[in-house]
Amino acid sequence: MTLTVDCGAGTGYELCQQGVNRWAKQTGNSAKFFESPNNSGDHLGVIQQQLAAKSSDIDVYLLDIVWPGLLVDQLVNLTGKVPAAEVNRHFKGIVDANTVDGKLVSLPWFTDAGLLYYRTDLMKKYGYSAPPKTWTELAAMAKKVQDDEQKTNKTFVGYVWQGKNYEGLTCDALEWISSFGGGAIVDAGGKVTINNARAASALDAAAAWVNTISPKGVTTYDEEASRGIFQSGNALFMRNWPYAWANGQSDDSKVKGKIAVAPLPAGPGGKPAATLGGWNMGVNLYSKNQEAAISLIRYMTGPAEQKIRAIEGSYNPTIQSLYRDKDVTAKNPFMGQLESVFTGAVARPSGPTKAKYNQVSQAFANSVTSVLTGKAKGQAAVAKLAADLSRIKGRGW
Repeated sequence: MTLTVDCGAGTGYELCQQGVNRWAKQTGNSAKFFESPNNSGDHLGVIQQQLAAKSSDIDVYLLDIVWPGLLVDQLVNLTGKVPAAEVNRHFKGIVDANTVDGKLVSLPWFTDAGLLYYRTDLMKKYGYSAPPKTWTELAAMAKKVQDDEQKTNKTFVGYVWQGKNYEGLTCDALEWISSFGGGAIVDAGGKVTINNARAASALDAAAAWVNTISPKGVTTYDEEASRGIFQSGNALFMRNWPYAWANGQSDDSKVKGKIAVAPLPAGPGGKPAATLGGWNMGVNLYSKNQEAAISLIRYMTGPAEQKIRAIEGSYNPTIQSLYRDKDVTAKNPFMGQLESVFTGAVARPSGPTKAKYNQVSQAFANSVTSVLTGKAKGQAAVAKLAADLSRIKGRGW
């Protein structure tokens, strides 16, 4: 039979196709591919539109780690359909994020956490022996290197990140706030916690980067815009996901062999924080090929395929044993060195806010944008956001 598979977009699309085709060859089936929008919000919109129409056009969907609670009633419950031994080899926290009301609605495909990329050649040139441990150190280092490099390269900047008003900004800003000790927007019990002085200070600190160590246009950047600047040799530091490592080491990269990765910095009195990301595979409840679709996602999320994706695309496995695999760590040294970053990543509050998470995330990103663009100060923004989130909460998440 022929399955239609949502293979995402961007740099991972071809790797996904290749994996699906390997499964098809082994099983005697065939596959067609759906290339979804690159923006995760638009991607979710397409899925929701399809599922609302009870469409069977796409059999397998790629799902962001924060979507299971939104889509639980329209995806196949995999509990009992996938052997427990297969499920249990994945990180427990990621399996938990894919489980809603006792239903396992998707299988972990790869995990993500925010990382700090930096130029090793420039660090050495300016006498820095280690990456910054705090945001204050990062700002000082970025300013010094930027000012000197701009004497010969006007386009050089100190730090690039994801400042566009979308889900990526939610991820970046959650890292700032958490690293300042300001909580996680909404706590595990569903209480709105964003209105605090540390969260406000984190937003004000980030706003100070705009048009100083980061270009004014950073408030329009997504992951690929940031990567493009860093990979072309025009930035000292970059916040991005692990996938950017393989791209940065490609033959056409101007920074090949000149980059390294570290945990993101900490705020005053806080500790480094990385937002948990990652993608998963679920089966459309309205698929006419559910058995084959489950076979496919078991294959795609298994150790052999995850190893290939780790080596060829720097996609972090969700299977813990692969972090000890010599082939994987040889190609991606940071995976072994920074394993704790991935296992201890901070989850967005999609669990406690369930079907209202998108509203929560958008309200948060809007508030952050108001601070980054100078329309509000941090304290006023978090106070207003707390009131907005309380209204969204209404009678409960």
